[in-house]
Amino acid sequence: MPIKIPADLPAYDVLTNEGVMVMSEDQAARQDIRPLRIGLLNLMPKKIQTENQFARLIGAGPLQIELSLIRMSEHQTRNTAAEHMAEFYRPFQEVKDQKFDGLIITGAPIEHLAFEDVTYWDELCEVMDWTQTNVHSTFGVCWGGMAMLHHFHRVPKHILSDKLFGCYRHANLSPASPYLRGFSDDCVVPVSRWTEVRAPEVEAAGLPILLGSDVAGPCLIEDPAHRAIYILNHFEYDSGTLREEYERDLSQNQIEGAEIQLPLNYFPDDNPNATPQNRWRSHAHLLYGNWINEIYQTTNFDLSKIGH
Repeated sequence: MPIKIPADLPAYDVLTNEGVMVMSEDQAARQDIRPLRIGLLNLMPKKIQTENQFARLIGAGPLQIELSLIRMSEHQTRNTAAEHMAEFYRPFQEVKDQKFDGLIITGAPIEHLAFEDVTYWDELCEVMDWTQTNVHSTFGVCWGGMAMLHHFHRVPKHILSDKLFGCYRHANLSPASPYLRGFSDDCVVPVSRWTEVRAPEVEAAGLPILLGSDVAGPCLIEDPAHRAIYILNHFEYDSGTLREEYERDLSQNQIEGAEIQLPLNYFPDDNPNATPQNRWRSHAHLLYGNWINEIYQTTNFDLSKIGH
């Protein structure tokens, strides 16, 4: 079964051309089933790119998914057309009376700020508390996952001296986890961040680490008490996303004078002119497919009973 998104959302044509099954509102209405309602709270500056990345992963399975795009109510993006935001996104305050089977909270390029200094932090805290009554399962990604760890467990984030940037191999620390069905003993995950959470502090909070690296630290963390999982890295990235970030950093370097490092284990032979190979796509689909399957197996058919 396909993912249900508006026919004029840019992701519709992108995913159709890739062979991902998509359907319009009219097509979905003719099917006598309840689709899973998944919300995407998109905090990334490149909204359309992020929509495509997550829709691709959650729309690849056999279940019908209804994707709802959500934004912070007062925060105005400067990188996506206002017309796109007005047509496809709804502010959180307009959807907080609704129920969702799943919610993805994306990362945000604001790692250098203390959580409480983020302009929309108060509303994000409201969102995170709201997930406990209105969302069956929440997936926090990168900064979004760190924010949830901080909010629910006071696990701190630590500033790194150098950017953790590249493709890092991670060990499968919990092969029996339903979220890691089909995973190899280790896998490659794209990483791009200036902050980290530390394994001893995560474990002290009583949270199991499912994927981890001796170099990059915890990657995938489960939070059963809050019906959530947190991934601190970027399985959703396209093949060229790290290259785009590298070129962006090089461009900024001409202005700021900072030393820019090549993403580790990304370009063949560390040649930035070579085409990067995607070595994480299959595990990305496994993880998000397993998350959707867990939601399907455990959510209530009656949406009104989610959170009770």
